[in-house]
Amino acid sequence: MPDTQYFLGANTPSGFYSLYHELSDPDKFRQVYVIKSGPGSGKSTLMRRVGRHARAAGYDVEEILCSGDPGSLDAVIVPALGAAVVDGTSPHVIVSQVHFS
Repeated sequence: MPDTQYFLGANTPSGFYSLYHELSDPDKFRQVYVIKSGPGSGKSTLMRRVGRHARAAGYDVEEILCSGDPGSLDAVIVPALGAAVVDGTSPHVIVSQVHFS
């Protein structure tokens, strides 16, 4: 069982309200892995597996549930590592920032 589950977006009378932009905050996350693939291809399964392995290693895990289908995941976050695995397919808009040293 994940340590925390919550939504980053919701359908409202005014349309979809999103906080997904917070997943690309470079001050909060060192690594954000964006998965883009079709429905039923295993994105949520992969994210759940990442969460299980992180918990087995002793880390707290946050699961971001899909507001349209709470049985699916939009992201899994390991705060102590500053890492997230995110569903980047529509309607999720994740802007990645690439930095070269």
